[in-house]
Amino acid sequence: MQDVLAMTYYWIKAGHIIFMVFWMAGLFMLPRQMIYLHAAAPDSEEAALWAKRMGLLRKVILTPSVIVVWVLGLLLAQSIGAWSQGWFHAKLAIVVALTAFHGIMVARSKKMAAGERPMTEKQLRIWGEFPGIALAIIVVLVVVKPF
Repeated sequence: MQDVLAMTYYWIKAGHIIFMVFWMAGLFMLPRQMIYLHAAAPDSEEAALWAKRMGLLRKVILTPSVIVVWVLGLLLAQSIGAWSQGWFHAKLAIVVALTAFHGIMVARSKKMAAGERPMTEKQLRIWGEFPGIALAIIVVLVVVKPF
């Protein structure tokens, strides 16, 4: 297995980066779409349109991307022996937090599509900053490997 991972390392790494970008784009877009839905009157055509868009975002971009990111990321970790490195543990903790964020936002977006408003617009704006902050920290950990 280790030989196969070594031969395909750069392809796995490229795929991991590509799908990480897709996942992050979806995580940036979902709270914004939730803000737009929040402003729409429940049961209106506009609300139905935003609910449909959020559903497509989840099904076409978010869910497939998070699965591919995790699979390829675990393969990369195995191929470089990252399990014993401190920077990797920190990165893994942040990716777990991002995955939890993903799940929370998906659940809340489904509630919003059903007409509920579990968060205020201000809360959505604040929560929408989390992926960018997490991304910046992850990039520093992976590139600089500070510990």
